[in-house]
Amino acid sequence: MRTTYMAKPGEIDRKWYVVDATDVPMGRLSTVVASILRGKNKPVFTPNVDTGDNVIIINASKVALTGKKAETKIYYHHTAYAGGLKERTAGDFLAKEPTKLIETSVKGMLPHNSLGHKMGLKLHVYAGAEHTQQAQKPEVLDITNLI
Repeated sequence: MRTTYMAKPGEIDRKWYVVDATDVPMGRLSTVVASILRGKNKPVFTPNVDTGDNVIIINASKVALTGKKAETKIYYHHTAYAGGLKERTAGDFLAKEPTKLIETSVKGMLPHNSLGHKMGLKLHVYAGAEHTQQAQKPEVLDITNLI
């Protein structure tokens, strides 16, 4: 006899949240957002079901990199050609593609399987203050309380 509640995909109520990344450390932002995408903030959390909410991150270009991460943290990418290992620093990544930097950070904290891919699709990152999901009526989430 099982008494533990197991969430079913059709019963999940999804919300939309807007997070402002201005002057928030990237790692702190990523952990809070990954937890919301996974659904760990809900009492009906089930590890094998996508119970998470949708998250919109605005002002990604203003996220804070603490310490010397802008110069010392290196992201690697291989082109699949011989000698094709590319590297760039976090500061360079932030200057050229701030949305991709935050997406990489958050998706690295999600499960690395098909369920994690579905969770990652609910993340929407914008470099500026404007976003295109006003029709979903997102709630503003102040993550300074959650950090």
